This record gives sequence, structure tokens and C-alpha cells, in this order.
Amino acid sequence: MSSQKTSWPEVVGWPAAQAVTQISSDRPDVAIEVVPDGTNVAPGYNALRVRVYFDTSGAVLYTPVVG
Repeated sequence: MSSQKTSWPEVVGWPAAQAVTQISSDRPDVAIEVVPDGTNVAPGYNALRVRVYFDTSGAVLYTPVVG
């Protein structure tokens, strides 16, 4: 079992830029997509991707997860 971090519940409510910095620090191997809430994104799992959804104030809305 891998010990790499796969979710970041602690960043919910943080500014998106700060969340990206934390995720990049924890997992430099993943690509991070910063997405406004309500945006259509391509479906599918990607083990090297994390999507960070943010609201109009720039705060993270949901727990970012690998996938």
C-alpha cells in the first residue's frame, strides 16, 4: 500500500493558490487543475491529477483528491 497522500480535507476553505502550494508540496508528482465550481470537466480517473474546485471568492469548496 502506498503511503503517498491522496486527499487534502484540510484545505477546504483555503484560498485556491494556498491549497495548490500545499498539494504540490505533498505530491510534486501530480498535475493540479484549478477549476471554478460549475465548470464542465472531462470525466475519468487519472492517478496523477488533483482537481481543486473553488468558489467566486477563490476559496476551495470540496476536498481535493487524486483522480
